[in-house]
Amino acid sequence: MMNLKDISKKIMKGDFSSLLGFGGSNKKVHPTEVAKMLGAVPTETALQAFESLPATTQSKVFAYLDTLLQKKIIKKLTKSRAAFILNELSSDDRIAFYSSLKGVERSAFLELLHDKNKDAVHDILGYPDNSVARLINTEFATISTELTIAEANEHLRKNHKDTEAANVIYVVDKEGKLIDDIPVRRFILNDPDKKVADILDGFCVTLHMTDSKEDAVAKFKEYDRVVLPVTNAENILLGVLTVDDVLDAAEQRDTKEIQNFGGVEGLDYPYVKTSFFSLIKKRATWLIVLFVGEMLTATAMGYFDAEISKAVVLALFVPLIISSGGNSGSQAATLIIRAMALKELTIKDWWFVMRREILSGLTLGFILGTIGFVRIAVWQSLHLYNYGRYWFLLALTIFFSLIGIVMWGTLSGSMIPIVLKKCKLDPATSSAPLVATLVDVTGLVIYFTFAAIILKGTILK
Repeated sequence: MMNLKDISKKIMKGDFSSLLGFGGSNKKVHPTEVAKMLGAVPTETALQAFESLPATTQSKVFAYLDTLLQKKIIKKLTKSRAAFILNELSSDDRIAFYSSLKGVERSAFLELLHDKNKDAVHDILGYPDNSVARLINTEFATISTELTIAEANEHLRKNHKDTEAANVIYVVDKEGKLIDDIPVRRFILNDPDKKVADILDGFCVTLHMTDSKEDAVAKFKEYDRVVLPVTNAENILLGVLTVDDVLDAAEQRDTKEIQNFGGVEGLDYPYVKTSFFSLIKKRATWLIVLFVGEMLTATAMGYFDAEISKAVVLALFVPLIISSGGNSGSQAATLIIRAMALKELTIKDWWFVMRREILSGLTLGFILGTIGFVRIAVWQSLHLYNYGRYWFLLALTIFFSLIGIVMWGTLSGSMIPIVLKKCKLDPATSSAPLVATLVDVTGLVIYFTFAAIILKGTILK
């Protein structure tokens, strides 16, 4: 069998004949490997290569492609072929695709679905974007308590398909309300003549349709499950959520938060698939906001131009001062945002965080301030630089300024995410550049205020 690298090379050259074997002699190749190959070649080549795949393989590979390529494929295929692929998708993959569409595009693609699938998609899309409902798989297996294990096995064989969600069987009553869940291993390891009711353990972890994706991640982590049932307010089983979909959701969330924290709007598509102008738009917005914020730094320095003109030596330490405050603020924001994402902290813990960060800021500021003081003293004593007759007071100014600025930086960096969370905004938007910009401006005010107090009557007459 030809290896994947050789197949990729042939695809790049426009030779798609090797793809005809997928689903036949190349059954050992997982659809995700084919999807990787298609994602690595130019879009037009990927479209042609996809059309060369056997019809039964296309829907399997389609689920692993990125959203942008999926849209282009559906638009290029004939209506009948596109309809076949979309209806053959597992329910969770189908929902993921339609969730990525907007307005007219979504309406047009919905017309390709069978009535049953169309109604199901309509119902799910009525739930919030961040809800568990957007990830559920509606292809799950159910049985009743009255059956024996042997009868249950026969029922499952006749009425359910082999899907990723079939690792756990769900026990429901006549109204469809969830009673319990049973791992498949329990069917295998128990006597076939036993009743289903005899092997229930009475413990069933569930998710609700309106739970957030973050809640789902937390429950999977807490209970070490690979699949969880999803119910509505009446405890009726509506679907299941598998760990692979949760991992995808967690990756998307973390990617967006990292991008936001770096001062970039979340990208709609992977970096390599994002158009140049879209990338500029995503980056320019935050850069403009931060640039306007940094203009306040120039305003603050202009306010203290008299002090700077009298003691030019103060300007030497401006980069040191503002960078220390920005760095400490970015550190604090990173720690608090991550702790909130992992549910280690909530907005109710604000007082605990404030006390801890004030003490941390004082300690870190003292350490940096001491280093700054020693640096001036050593340079002065070794005649590496002459800070003048009032060098000691200048060193004290740097010492106390760093304590104040670092403490303010840690306090700002830790409190801003909590305030945003309280206002129902994404804490990740309190990006490192945003915190740094805020602390830069206020740091200059703190620095020159200490200078005006300590150096009054000496350098600053």
